[in-house]
Amino acid sequence: MIFDKTFEPKINGATQRVRMIAEGSGLPPLLIVQAGLGFPLLHEAGKFQRRLNLEKDFRVCYWEQRGCGNVSRNDAANVTLQQQVDDLREVLHWLKKETGQATIVFGISLGATFSLQAAEHERDVKAIVAISPDAHTASSDASAAFFMQTHSVNANDKRLNEKLMKLGEPPYTDAAAFRLRARILSDLGAIEHGRKFGDLLKETLFNLIHTYGLLGTASAMRNMNLIQNQLLPQLVSLNMISNPPRLNVPVHYVFGEQDPLISVEIVQRLPVAIAAPKAAVTLVPDAGHMVHFDQPEIVRSIIMQACNET
Repeated sequence: MIFDKTFEPKINGATQRVRMIAEGSGLPPLLIVQAGLGFPLLHEAGKFQRRLNLEKDFRVCYWEQRGCGNVSRNDAANVTLQQQVDDLREVLHWLKKETGQATIVFGISLGATFSLQAAEHERDVKAIVAISPDAHTASSDASAAFFMQTHSVNANDKRLNEKLMKLGEPPYTDAAAFRLRARILSDLGAIEHGRKFGDLLKETLFNLIHTYGLLGTASAMRNMNLIQNQLLPQLVSLNMISNPPRLNVPVHYVFGEQDPLISVEIVQRLPVAIAAPKAAVTLVPDAGHMVHFDQPEIVRSIIMQACNET
């Protein structure tokens, strides 16, 4: 019998949603911490199920972060990077009370960053699987800019060059520039390997409307824009190499070989900078920034390893 229930815990003064799905009772909790600034998550539950099938072995918890999805403008207006980390800590406490077990945290991109930061002071974490963690914004921006410029020159692509001229030089501190770069990188196969922006946008809009309805989708898109405009200036100074958390849990870092947002320097230096009792690094071929969707079987095996070894 499949357990599928959406909870609405009060997290640091804001009602948030956690959808918990499992194919059995007593399974260990696994919390997905979504990628990106203002990106909702509940609409992607079906995609995670089809690609990774984690519900067979875990109580998978899809957490809608503060301000994300179909919530009020006021909820989105009160988001900061530190608030998201503080909220994650409270969600971990709530999960421990709800399940009686420590949680495996499955963080993606900026969600992986929040996971690493939140786990520093928490005992309710069993292990972290960090997919493409944002660790050093300046390095990430430079790596992505080099990738896009190189591709433009090598392909002699005039349209791409025009987009890059419009984009300008990093840092990108407003939502419009951030989305334009995401569109360019997607079309170059760097977000989900081999998939272009148009395909990803259609898939996202279909799932958003299916989950939130038309009006709810409009609210989710509005909130995403608000949060990005608020948090992008804060993100410019992110540097986990010089200011790393100190962890007491194992960390499995997973990077895509075709991900231009993560430089070779970050792959090498981040696991060393962050003190942890165990740090494993997997560089996955034929994968972009969203490694878990590009190579789900590899990522699933890493999650199972993280669960079984601790």
